[in-house]
Amino acid sequence: MGEMSLSASMMNDVVFEIADLSATDRLGRLLAENLPDGSVVALVGTLGAGKTKLVQALAKYSGNDEETISSPTFVLLHEYTEGNRPIYHFDAYRLESAEEFRRLSPDDYFEGFGLTLIEWADKFPQILPANHLEIRIELLGETKRRVHLTGRGIEYESVVSKIAQAIVPL
Repeated sequence: MGEMSLSASMMNDVVFEIADLSATDRLGRLLAENLPDGSVVALVGTLGAGKTKLVQALAKYSGNDEETISSPTFVLLHEYTEGNRPIYHFDAYRLESAEEFRRLSPDDYFEGFGLTLIEWADKFPQILPANHLEIRIELLGETKRRVHLTGRGIEYESVVSKIAQAIVPL
């Protein structure tokens, strides 16, 4: 299993490094196991940082076929409904304005049972609900990444805390 190492943590904020794709897969599993129904996840990172790989892992551990999960860059939204709960995968990369994003009716998804995952969420933070999980992924090397989880709201602070404990058992 890929290595993860914790470098800093607080109740609602944790930063750690992942060494390879197997560690990304493990993080996806931890997210699938700990995110409550109706969660909104803001994914932030440069091209090639691993946002879609993380979505693939999370979707796989939510009962979806990992091979069917792809970046929605050109279609803006993919819906995966074959798993335990629906996954709504948005990509704001090609959107020019918050109004364009609003036309996709994200609020309908935010209020649903499934998990809403938004790549390039930092382009339009005003669209996000106040309570959400932010995942920032930073490239450190070919396979190494720094991941910064920030829980906004009590339920997401709890998710961050559980993941931090799973990475470095107390």
